[in-house]
Amino acid sequence: MNQPEVELEDLGLIDYKQCWDYQTKLFDASVQLKIKNRKFPENRVSTKNHLIFCEHPHVYTLGKSGDLKNLLIDGPKRKEKNISFYKINRGGDITYHGPGQLVVYPILDLDYFFSDIHKYLRLLEESVILTLADYGVTGQRLDGFTGVWVDAEKETPRKICAIGVKCSRWVTMHGIGFNINSNLDYFKHIVPCGIEDKSVTSLQKEINQKIDMKELKLRFKKNFKILFGINWVDKK
Repeated sequence: MNQPEVELEDLGLIDYKQCWDYQTKLFDASVQLKIKNRKFPENRVSTKNHLIFCEHPHVYTLGKSGDLKNLLIDGPKRKEKNISFYKINRGGDITYHGPGQLVVYPILDLDYFFSDIHKYLRLLEESVILTLADYGVTGQRLDGFTGVWVDAEKETPRKICAIGVKCSRWVTMHGIGFNINSNLDYFKHIVPCGIEDKSVTSLQKEINQKIDMKELKLRFKKNFKILFGINWVDKK
């Protein structure tokens, strides 16, 4: 069986809305192609799989099931601090993206893999857990919550990675916010993921050392490839 190909693109630091629009364009193209393929199977055209690496300027995003009360900073103060805010179409509550955080957006047609969104979420978590292990940090799941945590069994676990996705016709978008060299002060203006009795952390904080993002991306790519059984291809 041939391994699915995933087109990899690193957009660097990019405005959240600009990247959201780009994701949506790729996502909609796959969804519409699948609809067309179902109507005209004799003219079937294969969908493409994509994965985007990027970082965003300071921004808070609120998922479709989120509660606005978890945003603790008003518009004028956000403007003063140059923080954007968007209500978006992923699952989950509120989170923060900013420089030093690795954001990963897989736009995958899960029909190439498996039709199980829960398995998909667990594999996204596992890709982060394996990457943390490469740095000697034990990442864990916390019962009842999506994402990756440190010291999950302790009284105050620390969240190091938030995950929120959208899926339609088994095509995914949105994804992972993995705190690497993040400025954690920006989390003080929200109730992260709507969870009041937990804290956040970063890989830099956990090992007390600034992380080389290029190296980290290589490690993440290796782990993602193994878990999903894919071949990477560069964007044409």
